[in-house]
Amino acid sequence: MKKITIDNEIFIRFPDFKRGILMVNDIDNTIENSWIQNRLNQEIENKTGTDFSTNEYVKEWDEVHRKFGSNPNKFPPSIKSLLKRIQKGGSLPYINPVVALFNYISIKYLIPCGGDDIEKIQGNLQLGFADGNEIFVALGSEIQENPESGEVIYFDDKTLNVMCRRWNWRNGDFTKITENTTKLVINIDGVGQISESIITEARDELAKLLIEQCGASITTGYLDKENQEIIFSG
Repeated sequence: MKKITIDNEIFIRFPDFKRGILMVNDIDNTIENSWIQNRLNQEIENKTGTDFSTNEYVKEWDEVHRKFGSNPNKFPPSIKSLLKRIQKGGSLPYINPVVALFNYISIKYLIPCGGDDIEKIQGNLQLGFADGNEIFVALGSEIQENPESGEVIYFDDKTLNVMCRRWNWRNGDFTKITENTTKLVINIDGVGQISESIITEARDELAKLLIEQCGASITTGYLDKENQEIIFSG
């Protein structure tokens, strides 16, 4: 049995942090799905031309990054990067159904959303502060580096391999979701004024789409300062 855990120190410094969880099994991520691609493209079109610089959800992630010592302009939170790409009419590549669907959810709800292939993870999935000796290889790279001490990382607590640096800035390569992925964990994160109901609404919409479009078997969960870990079969 494995756990998804959030260090208590995260909640001491960010008490309003909340995370929706989807534990996904038996998913077919091999299909080219035009319905999903069209749904994503329509949401991109809906948001094109919108100025998100004053959006509270986006601004709050900037502030979170500043609080743990990261420059959100140099190392932008994932939702900020995603919105910048589409703000002036940019598109997103269709990588596979799962990635397209969590990009759709991110754009629709203006919240960070990402996932990891859990068959590549040996220990527990942990969100916490880096010591600086953890190991990170960025998505699409072969260069090994270490996170800075004190930055928020999501990592395998057995191997110390990092799935994501600076909370939600850059994904690691080793747990990337591919057409061969059949088991994964997806996170939907919220800080500040965003409510639990919006996080769970986004989580449940994504779960419904993954079941309908990819034949997935899904268990959902929710983490906050009152519930800091979930046990699952991995």
